[in-house]
Parts: sequence; structure tokens; C-alpha cells
Amino acid sequence: MTQSGQTQTTKPQTNHANDLPSRDVSSAEFWQNRYDAGYTGWDIGKISPPLQAYIEHLVAAGVDKAAMTLIAGAGNAYEAAYLHEQGFSNVLVLDFAQQPLDNFANANPTFPKTHLIKADFFGLNPDTYQFDYMIEQTFFCAIDPSRREEYAKQMARLLKPTGELFGVLFDRDFEQSPPFGGSAQEYRETFAPYFRQVLIEPCYNSIEPRQGTELFVRLSQRQNIHN
Repeated sequence: MTQSGQTQTTKPQTNHANDLPSRDVSSAEFWQNRYDAGYTGWDIGKISPPLQAYIEHLVAAGVDKAAMTLIAGAGNAYEAAYLHEQGFSNVLVLDFAQQPLDNFANANPTFPKTHLIKADFFGLNPDTYQFDYMIEQTFFCAIDPSRREEYAKQMARLLKPTGELFGVLFDRDFEQSPPFGGSAQEYRETFAPYFRQVLIEPCYNSIEPRQGTELFVRLSQRQNIHN
């Protein structure tokens, strides 16, 4: 059934991305190959409705639009485009594959080019970068699960003491990965050592194909992190 309500015959999908030369999800080459080959099934073509709704909530509450904001593993970064349209002026878009950054720059010519960063998230220096907000959208599910604790620790190190990480995580497992799934309990266990406030709840406004399989997460009050 399509979102328009019309019945559609579908064929079983094969993850042809598994045939690409690099299979290491921790390498920029792996993701660059996926973009080059058009294997971007995680890309819904617009900002995720749960994220849009929460950003609208922040705007209505009078959020400072100069807040330092990071979208890591941003891909085509529809969230950044939406924030830019709303007048947010300090949004950094980070990815270690060049293609999505080029795509974003071409699609959003008024977005500051200096805010597009080609780098490895895990290599960002907290002495250089500190953020009020960090947005999670299909980045956590793309990294090797063995690095999830490292992700949580790095997010906490990059977040200001009064800052907040918010975003969407999958509440399901996948037969082929990436993406890598998980559950609310797993995520709480991952984040609790690094954030005093861990709020995780089912999304009520996911796109139709993902309804019942997404969680909205808000992490704040970071713990003191020692290198």
C-alpha cells in the first residue's frame, strides 16, 4: 500500500549495497560508494516529521536561533535545510563522505559553505567544538554497534553542560545491515552513563513505512566525561 492509498505490487528487495567494494561502515569509502551507486534507502527525501515537530516546538518556545547546532553523519541533511529556512544561523553539517555535502550545497546555495564539514565525527575535538543542540537522524544506526558507547561518550563531550541531543532511533532489528537496529532498553543502557536525563518514547508521527518502528530520544544534563 503506498502512502497515497493505492495498492502497489512490490518485489523482495536485495541489499545490493553488500556487493560494493568496501563493506567497512567505519570507512568514508563505504558511504561514498553507496551515494555514488544510489543505495540510499535511509533517505526519505525530506525532514523527518518527528524532528520537524520538535523543532517547531523549540521555535514556539523561543529558542535562540544562534544556538550552536550539529548534525553529524548528516547525509543530505534535510534537517539542516529546514533549520536554515527557520532562521537558525549556526548549524554545522558534518559527514565524512563528500557526495552528500556536495548534494546539500547544490540544493541549498544560501547555506554557509563554511558550515559544511567533511570530517570523522569521532575525531572532532571538544576543545574546538561545543554545541547547544545535536540532532540525530540515521547516523547512530549507520555506525558499527561496537562503537555505540564511543558515540554516546563523544556526543556528551561535544555537548555543552546545558545542551541537548535529540533525534530519532529505530525500534527494530534488520535482516541486513546497515542500518543497525536496537531497542529502547538497549539505548537507555548505552546513554545512561553519559547523560543524567535520558528520555525515550515511541514516535507518534513517523512516515507511514516507519510507523511503530521509531523512537524519539532526548538526552541532556551530560555527565562529567573524563578522557
